[in-house]
Amino acid sequence: MKVKELMERLGSTDTGVTLAYIKDALEEINTISETHLKTTRIDLNKDKRFYSMPSDVQQIKDIRCKNHLNSKDEYRTIPRLIYRPTIKDADGE
Repeated sequence: MKVKELMERLGSTDTGVTLAYIKDALEEINTISETHLKTTRIDLNKDKRFYSMPSDVQQIKDIRCKNHLNSKDEYRTIPRLIYRPTIKDADGE
């Protein structure tokens, strides 16, 4: 849709105001939705606990595991810990 068509639908005659509304809407859409997301898959190996992350990682949104709390070969989100674990493991981490 062109700016002129949008102005006709809104009943506006001021191009500057209409462009300002369009820019505001695009900025609001950008804050609501995530852009430039990248999905990376890492295979898990038996008896391996620590894995290296790609160097370009800025934020991890979700970690999913196949057959986690189900037996239907579905990928489910692994819950995130809020506090440090109270049970110590063999690696001492």
